[in-house]
Amino acid sequence: MARELDRPSAVTPEVRGAAARRGGWLRPLWLRGDAWRQLLILLACALTFYPFAELVVMSLKSTDQFQIDPFGLSFPFYLVDNYTAAWQAISPFILNSIIYSGGSTIGVLALASFTAYVFARFRFPAKELLYYLIIVLLMIPPVLTLIPQFVLVKTLGLLDTRWALILPYIAGGQVFGIFLLRSFYASQPQELFEAAQIDGAGDLQTYWRIALPLSKAILGTLAVLNVVGTWNDIVWPTIVFSNPSLQNLSVGLTVFESEYNTNWGPLFAGYVLAALPLLILFAVASRWFIEGFSSGAVKL
Repeated sequence: MARELDRPSAVTPEVRGAAARRGGWLRPLWLRGDAWRQLLILLACALTFYPFAELVVMSLKSTDQFQIDPFGLSFPFYLVDNYTAAWQAISPFILNSIIYSGGSTIGVLALASFTAYVFARFRFPAKELLYYLIIVLLMIPPVLTLIPQFVLVKTLGLLDTRWALILPYIAGGQVFGIFLLRSFYASQPQELFEAAQIDGAGDLQTYWRIALPLSKAILGTLAVLNVVGTWNDIVWPTIVFSNPSLQNLSVGLTVFESEYNTNWGPLFAGYVLAALPLLILFAVASRWFIEGFSSGAVKL
């Protein structure tokens, strides 16, 4: 018995690897234990991307082609005609949305990150009470603040100006931004900030050179969430704007629909163009967005 225990095993790592390959990825999909999971993922992806694929197909059709076969491919494609007409109609609204979402996102990131850093790294009287009073605002439905916001914007003389969207968006994004970033800054090692202070860095230098570089991922996450929320807003722009040239893309698409309600090709081409900026944004910021949610650095 002792001699059998002392004898080296005949199963080498190479043999184990070959056996794992024969029993793992070399097996057909339907013989694997996780086949149903993969099939569910493929089905979910198909259901997710099929509507957008059909949208692109419909954007290449003429009105006659759409009436004959709305879902299948039809030749010839009317790519240039449809997308040129759609771009001429909605490009001003896309520019407006870029201004509103970009300006408000910069303001939210700047103010929320600095405020969250103060709440996380400084001590002052009633700090926790003030923080929880800010967090309570998350519980208030946005629809309840529409009338007070409108009265405030009207009193300041901001109706029918771009600031009527940018400033309320900045103010509205502060609560969630402070909540998210304060937890992140509080989870960072205190030794980093103490070392910077020992080296002679002031509070603003510590914030600029230590806190902000460490928070790129979570700032990217907050930026994507803020852009998506402001880009798709349709209620507040209809309240504060009477000038159609100032409307954002969501409201502009309703005007576009009324003009092209039976010209299906340019109408669906406009929908594709309206979705492209958000797709490009997520493609650029997807690494930061996923890292911000999956790194485990944010402890809520």
